[in-house]
Amino acid sequence: MPTTSPYTGRTRADWERSADQLLLAVRPYASPRHGRIDLPGPRPSWSGPVSDGLEGYARTWLLAAFRVAGARGEDPHGFLGRYAEGLAAGTSEPEGGPDAWPGMAGTPQAVVESASVALGLRLTRPWLWDTLDDATRQRAVDWLLPALGPSPVNNNWWLFGLTVAGFLQDAGIETDRARRTIDRALERVEDWYLGDGWYSDGPNRSFDHYNAWAMHFYPVLHAHLAGDRDLLERYGPRLHRQLDDYSRMFGADGAPMPFGRSLAYRFAAAAAPWLGALTGYTPLTPGATRRLASGTLGYFLDRGATDRDGLLTLGWHGPYAPMLQTYSGPASPYWASKGFLGLLMPPDHPVWTAVEEPLPAEREDAVTVLGPTGMLLQSTAADGLVRLHNHGSNHVGDDEDPGYARFAYSTRTGPTHGDAVRDNHFALFLDGASTARPTAGPLGPAASAHTPRPGVRVVSATLAHGRAEVRAHLVTGAPEGTPVRQTGWATGDPALTAQLHPVHGYDGEARELPGGPTMFGETSGLLAVDGVTTGPRSLFVSLASLTGEAEPAAVATLADIRVQSPHEIHVTWHDGTTAVLRLPEE
Repeated sequence: MPTTSPYTGRTRADWERSADQLLLAVRPYASPRHGRIDLPGPRPSWSGPVSDGLEGYARTWLLAAFRVAGARGEDPHGFLGRYAEGLAAGTSEPEGGPDAWPGMAGTPQAVVESASVALGLRLTRPWLWDTLDDATRQRAVDWLLPALGPSPVNNNWWLFGLTVAGFLQDAGIETDRARRTIDRALERVEDWYLGDGWYSDGPNRSFDHYNAWAMHFYPVLHAHLAGDRDLLERYGPRLHRQLDDYSRMFGADGAPMPFGRSLAYRFAAAAAPWLGALTGYTPLTPGATRRLASGTLGYFLDRGATDRDGLLTLGWHGPYAPMLQTYSGPASPYWASKGFLGLLMPPDHPVWTAVEEPLPAEREDAVTVLGPTGMLLQSTAADGLVRLHNHGSNHVGDDEDPGYARFAYSTRTGPTHGDAVRDNHFALFLDGASTARPTAGPLGPAASAHTPRPGVRVVSATLAHGRAEVRAHLVTGAPEGTPVRQTGWATGDPALTAQLHPVHGYDGEARELPGGPTMFGETSGLLAVDGVTTGPRSLFVSLASLTGEAEPAAVATLADIRVQSPHEIHVTWHDGTTAVLRLPEE
């Protein structure tokens, strides 16, 4: 019988088996009455080990809820009993006990975890919540209610209160207050919807995986579970539009784009595609949805995401501390539980029975502007590689974050960290130091500006075609003779070839600089081209490529580039098509 999973080899049974393995692996780390799961790790989060233990309970409970609800209450491993006991213990044991949960007033992270607790209770209500005694239910409600207050953080955190409110509303508890919380949360995030399926994660320009696994996930799933057609008709089309772009951000190997923050959540990236299939708001066929989700799960599980004890590690493939945030603790990676949302669809749903279909990155070469974000996607079918050119998404804060600050990312390379030379970076050398790029002000599709020093401005733009990338930077306000440097892709993978060629403004040929650590391992080095400013306005243009093709042609053969003025560059690609790259005026 022909397989329905020709790309990934994974079926629903494999997903169920993976869920069971992840859940059974954490059992030895449960507190005496299962109220907390205190996982080992290199360090606690900034919220401390008690909060981390709650996180261990809440995030694995969400996985158990998907598993049991998807099996319509069947629970051969006894997950419900353990988590029910943990709920009772966590909300009743006095502070300081091994099972006690921290309150939200003193531990804001508990607000985050309350959403997973509540969503799990909502999904399994007939088999768990409805079987609890009144005293246990009341203590759980008392612990959850503070989440209905204003969010302590002005970003996706508003949706945690919405999620708690959705459960309480379904359960007939504090329904008026719950409704007000839902309305307030949706009103707040509405201010951050910029169109074409894209939200900013707060009053900023932070576009990353939180668009899919938070900003769309919580409102659409709530609307679905509540049977609220009005909400679904409002937020469902936005999810549909987001998935049209988001599905293009996965490589043929299943890798999501390693860009932004919280990347230790790994296959949580599959949550939104599953949600689209669950609600019907998706541009993807059922076979393409499962191809994407199963490819992502397999990508991580096959590359060491779990340690020898079966625990998810703090990293990308394996452990990798430089990419972590201070809020990350030993249980944080279990936000990946969201990636098992697909189990809510029954075994006979088309998403499980259809034959897998190729991803967008496997079908054809494509260059895609990502709506209002200023970002550009570039994918090539020959190697299934996807590249993201960032001209508009920023880290929240004044410091430079490698997850946002680079001009380019790909599904097979990661940014360098620490003291290593920055990859895919354009720097000026002022006062002996290399300048950073903490923020990118968008100037249109694939164009941006940043101010590395007061009075100095860099306008940048990218043009892509096939595997070729034209990278242009116009520097104004820098002292004449200021050294500049453009770096290329950082990779240590012998199956990849990184190329960089100077076109205009640079001196000499590309040279190789020492590599550095990335989430993909140590790099063997990266290419750089150097130049100096020559007046009040200095234009620098290079041609770059990252490819998995065997013995690729020199990158200089991919395009003929003619500089018409500091603001206009004409390009004839190797296939004869033409394009114009314009750097916006100030």
